[in-house]
Amino acid sequence: MDSHGGMTIFVQVADLRSFAAAGRQLGISASAVSKGIARLEQKLGVRLFQRSTRSVSLTVEGTLFLDRCRGILSEIAAAENELASTTAAPQGRLRVSLPLVSGLMWPVLSAFASHYPHIELDLDFSDRLVDVVDEGFDAVVRTGELSDSRLMSKRLGTSRFVCVGAPGYFERHNMPERPEDLGQHACLLHRIPNTGLLEKWRLRRGEENADRHPAAGMTSNHLETLRHMAIQGHGIAYLPDFAVKQALERGELLTVLDEWTGSSSTFWILWPSNRQLLPRVRVFVDFMAAHLFPSGEPK
Repeated sequence: MDSHGGMTIFVQVADLRSFAAAGRQLGISASAVSKGIARLEQKLGVRLFQRSTRSVSLTVEGTLFLDRCRGILSEIAAAENELASTTAAPQGRLRVSLPLVSGLMWPVLSAFASHYPHIELDLDFSDRLVDVVDEGFDAVVRTGELSDSRLMSKRLGTSRFVCVGAPGYFERHNMPERPEDLGQHACLLHRIPNTGLLEKWRLRRGEENADRHPAAGMTSNHLETLRHMAIQGHGIAYLPDFAVKQALERGELLTVLDEWTGSSSTFWILWPSNRQLLPRVRVFVDFMAAHLFPSGEPK
């Protein structure tokens, strides 16, 4: 008999002062109760009850042990109830690190929060390389190569960079027809937050390479600012397709140099491999995989 079962029998006998009554309560025979108490006493090396033909009473050691057993069984019951509740409806605090591309994340995070109102999202937007395990994150969303063997991962999808500008800007300036034409335009450049370097405009057409470091009309380490300035007609920006999707649909921006393919980034969600996958983490991983890039690719 395990310690948990032995303590349960012991507490029932202590409460009812009867082996037979404890057996009826537990659905076992009085003989099984007696054997269970005898095994527990043998394991502990103390006598827990004084027995007579008419009564059962606790010894001094039994009284001390009873208080401990009540606390242990109460904690076990609370843990089981909490786990059952969590399994039935994912809940609790979920700490997630995400890249500084909130325009991509906001709609999906909002939908997740509505779908799982009992999960408390703790969101950290940063492009720095976080230590998922040591910093206590439940999950992270990142781009690029994966190298930490302590992490499990799932591919979310791929985005592609495009060159965009406002219709009003192109009314004042000719649309570039070739990458070298960018030298005649105001270019809105992205400064990569974790390195401070300017993002290279990678443009390929088949085997032809036309990568550029355009002259800066403006620089910013914030993609949403670059998108806003492009919409306002201040120049051409080189941005991920997800960041400009809605602006393109509304006609606020137009793509140029469409024959030239921009660089791409693959998004991954990662979580610690040495932890039990809690329900709230599992549903977040599945939700992001299903909704961040529907069908695995941006729309």
